Amino acid sequence: MVADQILKIANKVYPNIRAHYGLGKKEYPPIEVYKNILVRLTGEPDAEGEPADAEYDRETNKLFIYSDYNNSVEDVIRSIIHEYIHYLQSGSWMKRYYSMGYKYGNHPYEISAKKAEENWKMFA
Repeated sequence: MVADQILKIANKVYPNIRAHYGLGKKEYPPIEVYKNILVRLTGEPDAEGEPADAEYDRETNKLFIYSDYNNSVEDVIRSIIHEYIHYLQSGSWMKRYYSMGYKYGNHPYEISAKKAEENWKMFA
């Protein structure tokens, strides 16, 4: 999908996702779309990036969607929900769980965000 398509979907569903899950400790994070994570980090338009669908950056309070890895309306909605759940979660506990030995696949916050993605049809 191209960035304009992703933003069109995001503009339609994001207000409902925010209303459903509520406001976190920070203001609602804006959504930005990039080809992939490396393009975002380097600014090089042809950079090839890691296979990440989306990302929530706690420092900038922004939600990033990567067009290389979102190929359908379902993908986009799932990505927004997943990262929005991370926005709502505690940053210190996110780190703490990793320091306790959890990995991405069994991290309680990742499991919670992945489970929330199952609600994607509510917003389609």
